[in-house]
Amino acid sequence: MMKIALTVAALLLPTIALAQGKIAVVNLEQAILQTDYAQKRLDEVRSQSDYKSDKAEFDKLKNEFDKLLKDYQKDAAVMSQEQQLSARKKIQSKQSDLEHVTGKLQQAEQSAGQALLQEMSPKVQEVLRDLISSEGIGLLLQRTSVIHADAGYSITAKVTDKLNQSAAK
Repeated sequence: MMKIALTVAALLLPTIALAQGKIAVVNLEQAILQTDYAQKRLDEVRSQSDYKSDKAEFDKLKNEFDKLLKDYQKDAAVMSQEQQLSARKKIQSKQSDLEHVTGKLQQAEQSAGQALLQEMSPKVQEVLRDLISSEGIGLLLQRTSVIHADAGYSITAKVTDKLNQSAAK
């Protein structure tokens, strides 16, 4: 009798899961930022004069930092304590300058990204409703809240494609 009950339960379990719908995950930020529209807007931010000058400063500082670090690593064995201290201070100063400029660049891109997320939010909700309905999704989770999910559970690319299609109309 117990074997029959276990067999029936084992056979019904997949049916119960199907009745409740599929499980899927989505990374909304990635879905939005990978759209053609978002890429165009981010390119606009990157082509602004402030961003370009910060990027040029970043490249210059990065080259200087790399050279200082390379020279230090090459010559540290033959440097006096004083020279090593001076070289490390220069490297730290350059690194600090580099981090500051990096922060400015990241802030510009993050601001644009946040504006895009808010601007496209209504369209994303519409696309998600359509996908949930058409795919029979019973549980949709934000990817950042999930510890593990195989790629087959992700609908992020589908959301991006539908957003691109709707923008083309």
